Amino acid sequence: MTDAAPAVIIPDYQSLMLPVLNSARSGEVRIGAVVQALGDSLALSEAARATLLPSGRQTLFANRVHWAKTYLAKAGLVENTRRGHFRITPRGSEVLASRPERIDNRFLSRFEEFQQFTGRTASSSEEVSSLSTDEVADQTPDEVMRTAHRQIEAALAQDLLDRVRAAPPDFFERLIVNLLLAMGYGGSAAEAGRALGRSGDDGVDGVIDQDALGLDRVYIQAKRYNAGNTVGPGAIRDFFGSLDRHKAAKGLFVTTSTFTASARETADYLSKRIVLIDGQHLTRLMIRHSIGCRIEETLHVKRVDEDFFE
Repeated sequence: MTDAAPAVIIPDYQSLMLPVLNSARSGEVRIGAVVQALGDSLALSEAARATLLPSGRQTLFANRVHWAKTYLAKAGLVENTRRGHFRITPRGSEVLASRPERIDNRFLSRFEEFQQFTGRTASSSEEVSSLSTDEVADQTPDEVMRTAHRQIEAALAQDLLDRVRAAPPDFFERLIVNLLLAMGYGGSAAEAGRALGRSGDDGVDGVIDQDALGLDRVYIQAKRYNAGNTVGPGAIRDFFGSLDRHKAAKGLFVTTSTFTASARETADYLSKRIVLIDGQHLTRLMIRHSIGCRIEETLHVKRVDEDFFE
């Protein structure tokens, strides 16, 4: 067994405030160059520099550097000059001359402009009261929002799983049909329904087209089990035998419970491709494809349009 990869350490945005301010001590700087220079001075690994936000549009380190600069600007220590550039202010120079050991939100709160800024954003902090004080302090507003979003989705996933386990077998059948259709399988609802319309053994078994033309098929077995009723290697071997009888090369085994480690190992070593979907994976797919859930509210996160001001 190989050792787990070491965790990637990236400084939080408050720890970056003093380095960002120092980077502008000699005049105007470009934020992109600051990100690169700070990464070098902090000896960040390539993995740390390449770690992306969930959106995939920006690295986590660059995002935190940008937020550090934003908070410094709210306190009047730096000011934006042109697109992607900023410089230190006389107040910022005075702060550096005092040789502070650290600049963070507590330090910035001595400035009236920052107090006004935090006063405007205090109401949004109440929305994430379930987060600890330390967690909120070390996270940017983007990260706080995403942490809260993960908590909401985790609660939603558990609620979905509880409801699926309590539903009758024919509901589970319709659920799988709808999920596979949303994922691009089965052609039409009627075709998918006929393919998966053989209920039995507290679940559904059937074949569904992998493409709209039916050029390839996937054999499916599903078990609607409670949490303590895990699926073992015997069920996987039985499913493998079913694939042989149907001359199928691919199989999908779905359960609302979990698979034992030996069941997953068995699926990996068999000669046919068998994908295992447990309860947690099932609910993630349901949420991703909006099956059994819907968007309650959309929050639009807006930023300054730099092109507008050029």
